[in-house]
Amino acid sequence: MAKNIAITDDVYKVLNQLKLENESFSDVIKRLLPPKSMLSDIAGSKTFSYQEWGQVQDAFKDQRALDDKRMKKLLRRMAD
Repeated sequence: MAKNIAITDDVYKVLNQLKLENESFSDVIKRLLPPKSMLSDIAGSKTFSYQEWGQVQDAFKDQRALDDKRMKKLLRRMAD
């Protein structure tokens, strides 16, 4: 069953940019939500500013770099 929701223009623009060919907005939202989560889990929560979101992305990049470094170190140990 379809439901109508109201979103701000800026959120619409972001979703529209993320939308793949032949993908509905529902598909975009499903794809972006963590597994087994529901939109109601985040509804009404504080949203990130673009600056805050950038900081979150930077933190994930830093963590991935550390993970890669650790993985290479472990692989070298295993090879020795």
